[in-house]
Amino acid sequence: MTRQKIPLGKIIGIPIGLDFSWFLIFGLLTWSLATSYYPTEFAGWSELMYWIMGAITAIMLFVSVLLHELGHSVVALQYKIPVRSITLFIFGGVAHIESEPPSATAEFRIAIAGPLVSFVLAVIFYFLKPVVAGTEPLFGLFKYLAFINFALVVFNLIPGYPLDGGRVFRAFVWHVTKSMRRATIIAANVGRAFGFIFIFFGVWQMFSGDLGSGIWIAFIGWFLDHAAAAQIHQITFQNQLSGYTVAQAMNSHCAAISEKLTLQQLVEDHILGSAQRCFLVNREEKPVGMMTLHRIKEVPRAEWPITHASQVMLPLEQLKRTTPETELWAALKQMDRDGVNQLPVMQENQVVGMLSRDDVITFLRTVQELGI
Repeated sequence: MTRQKIPLGKIIGIPIGLDFSWFLIFGLLTWSLATSYYPTEFAGWSELMYWIMGAITAIMLFVSVLLHELGHSVVALQYKIPVRSITLFIFGGVAHIESEPPSATAEFRIAIAGPLVSFVLAVIFYFLKPVVAGTEPLFGLFKYLAFINFALVVFNLIPGYPLDGGRVFRAFVWHVTKSMRRATIIAANVGRAFGFIFIFFGVWQMFSGDLGSGIWIAFIGWFLDHAAAAQIHQITFQNQLSGYTVAQAMNSHCAAISEKLTLQQLVEDHILGSAQRCFLVNREEKPVGMMTLHRIKEVPRAEWPITHASQVMLPLEQLKRTTPETELWAALKQMDRDGVNQLPVMQENQVVGMLSRDDVITFLRTVQELGI
């Protein structure tokens, strides 16, 4: 399932959201600015003023990050690549771009757009400083934003995937090798190397007495390594599933229950003692909805004996679905995108099967065991 986030609205049609981890970094950043940066740079302010400017500066930093991600998104949209959303989180922001770029050139342009936006912001804030030199709060704000946007450019251009610099590097390798898969694996391995460097440096910082910075640097290194390793796993998984369709992996014998069945009966008679986690709900022998464990868990247990499947099911017309001809990898990506663990397989408005993540894994294991 996808993580919950707080919606903030849309910009150029792209939903913007806050991950709950954002509040942690917002609080830490506000505290750092209010107790270190502003008191050091500008003595004599009131305590309240330091905290107000700390909060405003933290918000403006994330506005800068949002503009950085919009830079990626606008170029992706120019290549007709949908952008699902932009999320701000503990490490900054991420644009959820639906698919891979069609070419190395497109990859380069999408990747470099974010750092270019940050560079332009750094230049703007730098030249605004002398304009507001007589107003300390604004001068301090623009000084910090000029520095931090330039720092974002430098950090993001580190040639380690999945950083922007890593994507630029992947575009170069892709152009040379003519293979996106090979380029991704090379760039991701470089990203893992940078992740280990960050972890090592962070641990060294901790043993040198700078515990806070050391932990944060090591944490960033862990994130880089984890993200790069996940990309290697994904590209390998995608290659293994290439050429296979939903029809080859789906379960064509879907367990069905009556809409009149109570949740208590469903759990006791159909779920406990079996591996079944998803059921089609029938009305007069025709499927009208789907029942999952998640839907059952939303109902208080005391109400299970009096709650019928028809009251809790997800109606068929609201279901995310796929077709037998859909590529297996595309269906798996759809599950990730929609935050579901299974998809009904529809053909000519008829349910012909069900595809779950477990079905995909079982199919892949079978293919690997057969060596095909």
